[in-house]
Amino acid sequence: MADINVDEVLKNLSMGEKVDLLAGVDFWHTKGLPQHGIPSLRLSDGPNGVRGTKFFNGAKAACFPCGTALGATFNQSLLLEAGKKMGEEAKVKGAHVILGPTINMQRGPLGGRGFESLGEDPFLAGLGAAALINGIQSTGVQATIKHFVCNDHEHKRNAVQAMISERALREIYALPFQLTVRDSNPGSFMTAYNGVNGTYCSENPKLLEQMLRGEWGWKGMVMSDWYGTYTTTEAAIAGLDLEMPGPPRYRGDPLKFSVTTDKVRTHILDQRVRTMLEFIKTCAASGVKENAPEGTADTPETAELLRRIGNEGIVLMKNDNSVLPLLKDQKTLVIGPNAKIATYHGGGSASLDAYYAITPFDGISSKLSSPPDYTIGQYSHKLLPLLGLSTTSTKGNQGMTMKVYLESPEASDRQAVDELELPKTEMLLVDYENPKIKSGLWYATLEGSLVADEDCTWTFGVVVSGTANLYIDDKLVIDNTTEQKPGDAFFGSATAEEKAFYEFKKGKTYKVKVTFGSAPTSKLGGSSVLLAGGALRVGGCKVIDPKAEIAHAVALAKDAEQVIICAGLNAEWETEGNDRNDMKLPPGLDDLIAAVAKANPNTVVVMQSGTPVEMPWIDDVNALIHAWYGGNETGNTIADILFADAYPSGKLSLSFPIRNQDNPAFLNYRTEGGRVVYGEDIYIGYRYYEFADREVLFPFGHGLSYTTFSFYDLSVTDADGKLTVSVTVENTGIMKGAEVAQVYVAPRQKAKVNRPIKEMKGFAKVELAPGERKLITVDISTKYAASYWDEMRDQWCAEEGEYAVIVSNSSAIDENKALQASFKVPETFWWSGL
Repeated sequence: MADINVDEVLKNLSMGEKVDLLAGVDFWHTKGLPQHGIPSLRLSDGPNGVRGTKFFNGAKAACFPCGTALGATFNQSLLLEAGKKMGEEAKVKGAHVILGPTINMQRGPLGGRGFESLGEDPFLAGLGAAALINGIQSTGVQATIKHFVCNDHEHKRNAVQAMISERALREIYALPFQLTVRDSNPGSFMTAYNGVNGTYCSENPKLLEQMLRGEWGWKGMVMSDWYGTYTTTEAAIAGLDLEMPGPPRYRGDPLKFSVTTDKVRTHILDQRVRTMLEFIKTCAASGVKENAPEGTADTPETAELLRRIGNEGIVLMKNDNSVLPLLKDQKTLVIGPNAKIATYHGGGSASLDAYYAITPFDGISSKLSSPPDYTIGQYSHKLLPLLGLSTTSTKGNQGMTMKVYLESPEASDRQAVDELELPKTEMLLVDYENPKIKSGLWYATLEGSLVADEDCTWTFGVVVSGTANLYIDDKLVIDNTTEQKPGDAFFGSATAEEKAFYEFKKGKTYKVKVTFGSAPTSKLGGSSVLLAGGALRVGGCKVIDPKAEIAHAVALAKDAEQVIICAGLNAEWETEGNDRNDMKLPPGLDDLIAAVAKANPNTVVVMQSGTPVEMPWIDDVNALIHAWYGGNETGNTIADILFADAYPSGKLSLSFPIRNQDNPAFLNYRTEGGRVVYGEDIYIGYRYYEFADREVLFPFGHGLSYTTFSFYDLSVTDADGKLTVSVTVENTGIMKGAEVAQVYVAPRQKAKVNRPIKEMKGFAKVELAPGERKLITVDISTKYAASYWDEMRDQWCAEEGEYAVIVSNSSAIDENKALQASFKVPETFWWSGL
């Protein structure tokens, strides 16, 4: 791609060509103008890996641990490596822009996308994201920090105004974005779906022009979230450069008309176009070719990095009686619904088809000298498990065979126009294309076989955007065509799961067939434009007796030397488009864990979720690790920590409350009357629990080790506007390990306003052999360390006085281990900008 002379190109563009540059042409590409040497850009999700341009049947990808797992590493140099690998993956997919990282704050534990963001603290999220961005952009690929700002829950996310004080906006929600601008200069920002205090983010001049471009001096490109543009004139004037996706709804002809009528002045249009041209120029310099084929790069080096990241993010939550690490030569029992399925990502934009995904059962089995016993114990699904995991296609592969037709099943002698092998029976068909399909109306069948391993009853389920029926041995079992009920799946655009039972006989082979009609056949009406092709999900599993399964697991546990329970949530419970209703585990899991832990004291619970869950059994369990959603290497990382082939060093990126009712946003979380009130103000996460003196299950920053550490010789110097915090860390145990020095700042005098007890301002991680000591240093801007947002002056204020600097291994300060020093602000001052 030739270098772009922005001034020259801008002069030569017609008004229509300028407008064309300001919107996508399809789901993932911007408009190219080859006559002017302007290439089309390719954008790709996302937060934990680079999917490419296909939701359906696309190229496989490297899946990184989820955002809260990345935050739990507390390791900026590791996240820099992760970002570089993300950039390399983007190049393999022919993508110029990655739509990530995500740094919205977790006001409460139930957010559907809470797992995508790095953590509840602005400095953890901002500094971590800056490291990811620097890594991504070192490859020439551009990062997109999102979602600016206050997209902190999913309920009616594009029909809600976040009502928030200026102080909370600045100190909590905008601050991580501010830090990324300061430390990494992301190439682009993505606006949030919601509004802030009455004005939607994509058309909010206070956010885009005054704060982001004015106060922070940022020069990059602002794009909307997908279908998150709501106006033509207001968005263009406010500073939105790019409407996504295409074809445009508010740019194109509407914007051309607004320019001709001077509703959008020519100089405003030129500002938007100049920014877009500068961005295209930066992206073109990456060397990624226009419309490049989408490839894969499943290398040993990628696997090693993903495993290392996963290991560093896993948190050892509890280890009474030194149950962990486990021994490799003992009789081992593995229990749980998350054992034989790799729960490696959350739902929505973060989901992708990984190169491979290691299950915990396989990872654990690889460590043991003899195979472990296994029982499922309980189910954990919200929707029935994908049927493709249990069926064989007509060609003998795992899954089902899909044939595509132009005519409905009633047509005689219809001929298939496409045939695909599908290992997963879950399809978002928004980007399915076939040259023989000329309209949005088309049909498909899925066929496979299933062999029952015993006389039993199965339950089947069908979710569809469009229409679908399920047949077994040509008998209609589920009709999701005649009448349909709206549901939550596929971004809220599909039916509820229609279910039915079927009796199986042991050893018999059953033929399973699903007929499908694309989105225009739907009876729901008003299907989302997102799902133009439709969507289909087919599930099924054997019906189990929950009480009998628990009794069976208990009996096996009594006969085992060590027990591992793999439990938690999955991409159905934690997904874009829906918030969780509560903090509880799926039904039956609490009873299973409590019963098995009482039967065998050497029971370890491996919990997988992206955000907190309630643990009413915690006092009965001696050992617990939190493994998040771990990417491709999920099973290996869990096994590495359990058997001490890697040492646990993760720290919680989120506070875990005891109950959902304890969290600060409990009364104000859902959208009501078109708004959500941020009534907890600046007091989210540990800031609230400490200020209110409310007990938590596990505090922010918590994480144990297989060894022990001590901090010595804290030194704090303040020179030239920078605090230099130095501390010596020693491994005082007998095993190798890594410790995180978390630096908190606390005012020692009462300020003009209420302030949190303390706030994290920096952190550093160090790896140590037994008996080894190292000096680590954390640099912190003095003004960032001391300041709060002064709403009287609309500026940051660093008040005169003394400030404690506390270095600890958790937000829950152990007075015997934490160290304290202080610095002084000699005279109150105010500041703006970065």
